Amino acid sequence: MPVTPSSPSGRVTAVVGLQWGDEGKGKLVDRLAPGFDAVVRYNGGANAGHSVVVGDKRFSMHLTPSGILHPGVLAVIASGVVVHPPTLLGELDVLRRAGVDVSALRVSTRAHVVMPYHLEQDALRERILAGQTNAGEGEPIGTTRRGIGPAYADRAHRAGAIRVGDLADENLLREKLRLACLFKNRTLAPSLDHHPGYSVEALLPDGLAWGAALRPHLVDTTYLLHELLDQGRNILAEGANGALLDVDHGGYPFVTSSNSTVLGFGPGTGVPERRVERVVGICKAYSTRVGSGPRPTEQTNEHGDRIRERGREFGTTTGRPRRCGWIDLVAVRYAAMINGATEIALTLLDVLAGFDELPVATAYEIDGQTTHRFPPDAGALAKARPIYDALPGFAEDVSRATSWNDLPDNARRYVEFIENFVNVPVRTISVGPDRNQTIDR
Repeated sequence: MPVTPSSPSGRVTAVVGLQWGDEGKGKLVDRLAPGFDAVVRYNGGANAGHSVVVGDKRFSMHLTPSGILHPGVLAVIASGVVVHPPTLLGELDVLRRAGVDVSALRVSTRAHVVMPYHLEQDALRERILAGQTNAGEGEPIGTTRRGIGPAYADRAHRAGAIRVGDLADENLLREKLRLACLFKNRTLAPSLDHHPGYSVEALLPDGLAWGAALRPHLVDTTYLLHELLDQGRNILAEGANGALLDVDHGGYPFVTSSNSTVLGFGPGTGVPERRVERVVGICKAYSTRVGSGPRPTEQTNEHGDRIRERGREFGTTTGRPRRCGWIDLVAVRYAAMINGATEIALTLLDVLAGFDELPVATAYEIDGQTTHRFPPDAGALAKARPIYDALPGFAEDVSRATSWNDLPDNARRYVEFIENFVNVPVRTISVGPDRNQTIDR
């Protein structure tokens, strides 16, 4: 008789950004985490920063999943993440000193390592694109120079690429470093001024030290996640960056180097995407971006400055001021579509208090033609001129609101306009940085 496989009972909820990142995913994941058995990061690297405020403490994490703040919840870094060990170990040290138990961290042995030469390669590429070398003029991507792109590129090149599990095997690590040095000394080192070249002897001690420090946390996370689901456990997937930075579906080439949509969950974890039952898309009540690339609703004026100062819009990873502007619903609706968002969490509504009018972009004009589609190509997006609907603003401070009815009429109308246009319900509204400054509808 044919064997009928048993139906898995565990569920996956995904939290993904619907803009250019920095939407407030860390706070929402932190708030949802107690209802799950594991929180898993599936893409990106230390270029993604999450800030979580708990009481009088602010935790800024770039690699560690936000679930680490909750006892009994596994915090999983899956195979789709590229790991910079000094950053991760530094975060764990900060968390320990703050009294957080980090023993629940699990790191995939298959995740790739960001090595020192990746950071130098990233910085060199940005300098070349900026026209700061003899290579010619160009516009930099605006990366965080954390080596993310070069690490993903080496993963695809395969020869000499190093995975986290390799750090715990001296012979294997030595051989992989030999190949890596061979390639980097012929391609990268000659482009760096007065660089002595890379050697196994120089890189091996740090690699082995990282492996020893991470060894208690190393597991095959693919099997771990499947086992949890088969046991009926529930998983919260924590996306890094934002949908409009997705390497395949964002405004290319001004994107990150991984699939930052929910589409990256399957490849990044080894768990089929069909296991994701709920997708919470997060967007700010306005829009921001760090780095280069076109953004149609950016306000390089007093409105943008006011949003930046009130929203403390400075990068968690870099400290760079974010580019601020009105909400772009053409982009948000596109991002909700490709992620299959089942609900929206709207953040930082409190920042908009005091504006007499709140423009909302509902279409673009490109080459004289009106379109409601987001063009995932930087050239076309650079031509887009936003077409706005003007909504009445609200003067009231909403940071103490605890229910939908506490919000002023115009604030509620603003939220309702967003959900009606995107055709996805807004279920959560954040009105401040603290865990408790959140309204559930």
